[in-house]
Amino acid sequence: MRLGVIDIGSNTVHLLVVDAHVGGQPLPAASVKVPLRLVELLDGDGALSAEGERILTECIIQMSVRADELGVDDLVAFATSALRDAANSEAVLARLRTASGVALDVLPGQDEARLTFLAVRRWFGWSAGHLLALDIGGGSLEIAAGMHEDPDVVSSLPLGASRLNRDWFANDPPKRSEVTALRRYVRAQIAPVVSKLYVVGEPTRAVATSKTFRSLARIAGAEPYSRGPYVRRVLRRDALREISTRLCKMSAAERCDLPGVSADRAGQLAAGSVVASEALDLLNLDEVEICPWALREGIILRRLDWLTSA
Repeated sequence: MRLGVIDIGSNTVHLLVVDAHVGGQPLPAASVKVPLRLVELLDGDGALSAEGERILTECIIQMSVRADELGVDDLVAFATSALRDAANSEAVLARLRTASGVALDVLPGQDEARLTFLAVRRWFGWSAGHLLALDIGGGSLEIAAGMHEDPDVVSSLPLGASRLNRDWFANDPPKRSEVTALRRYVRAQIAPVVSKLYVVGEPTRAVATSKTFRSLARIAGAEPYSRGPYVRRVLRRDALREISTRLCKMSAAERCDLPGVSADRAGQLAAGSVVASEALDLLNLDEVEICPWALREGIILRRLDWLTSA
């Protein structure tokens, strides 16, 4: 069965197509990305602008056509925090569905955390024991932990890299006072989650997903992703703290010269590094292992489960 998912994220609209069957690993067949930066198309009132809606509509239609060309049997489309939190979300969603013909849903933040956790659990398997999963997106930070495929603790916080860069950094590179203020805000947001995690116990394995964590690990010396998904990659807390301090002193243009940093993500990487660094510190994690699967794979895995059981 060929499955497709259109992920309308805060930074990128991404079509992922995989070939899957019961009991087998979903194998990537195609990947199409458009760096839309939806979070930057919101107006001063937090609503998606008319121009932003037009661009998004065209993008979804193009992705749907491409999915047909690729022979997708079942297509799922969902939006995460940028569209979820937009002031005019419901009206925009209704118009998008009508104009594109795509059954587009908005994924609640806690479901986003659960599905990312599912992907992490399936990738590492039961031998990973008690898992803790972190995912930094453009609009939110997801945290989930537990022993099973459905986590015992889930949390979605407004700590996405693009959102924080827009709201907290007025300068490039940011001023020291801006970085300090952001670190305090991030810690205040994450702190209430720490007590919930203590209840379920110390994790056997801590895992991180998302482009932000992958870029930070690459800067810290992890193998390039051209080596494939099966190479073990880790990001240590002590290295992350030093990297975050360095990134916050660099301009976006200077960050582009670092390994694993793309031009479309360089601007928000400093803010993302602050979130990553403070999360590992507050959660007392010496290191996190980078998982190649994340939310899109979780959506596909859950969809495959549903289709095969039906």
